[in-house]
Amino acid sequence: MSGCVLSLTFHDNATATRRDVRIEHVVLAGWTGRDQAAVQKHIDELKEIGVKPPATTPIFYRVSAARVTTDDTIEAIGDGSGGEVEFILLADNGRMWIGTGSDHTDRQAEKFGITLSKQMCDKPISTTFWPLADVADHWDKLILRAHVTEGGKRVLYMEGTFAQMIDGRDLIARYTGGGHKLADGTMMFGGALPTHGPVRATDRFDFELEDPVLKRKIGHGYSVVKLPVHG
Repeated sequence: MSGCVLSLTFHDNATATRRDVRIEHVVLAGWTGRDQAAVQKHIDELKEIGVKPPATTPIFYRVSAARVTTDDTIEAIGDGSGGEVEFILLADNGRMWIGTGSDHTDRQAEKFGITLSKQMCDKPISTTFWPLADVADHWDKLILRAHVTEGGKRVLYMEGTFAQMIDGRDLIARYTGGGHKLADGTMMFGGALPTHGPVRATDRFDFELEDPVLKRKIGHGYSVVKLPVHG
């Protein structure tokens, strides 16, 4: 059977339930900023360094479900890969859940193809998920944040509210052709925020999703082991 099985914790009505979940399909939504002028500016910047523009915005890339992991260490080829904090939408048992993860991507391979660059890297995620319905009425107030470790110092790399991004329910509708839910076993990454400073490789990546209304956070962190390139 395809896919992967992850042990995840679902928080619902003050109750936390941990169970094994089979992930069969992973969708990476890209170019999901609400400000289309800013999206186009970023497309133009990447085009200048050899990254092909997307066919549409937003766009939905697909990668192997086996790439998703809850480990705190991943391996990557060479020294050109980096993390991107994103919200995650997960369909399980007929319900929609929200969590957070990192769409870790090979920055060098992006020049040859974005789908290729994303398939090359594992996608670390937090093990905790909240009901999507819990955050629907204050979606724009949710916050994504990521830090990298550079020169031994923890540096803010990405931070912003969901108001900067296309609503997750809108992404579901666009991907499914008007539906309100993903198929069970489907996980969708919601796209990345702008970075503080240039997009760059990361050796240590810590990320979190904050709900300032319900006063809670979920997060995860991981280190990258660089595998040598010998030709």
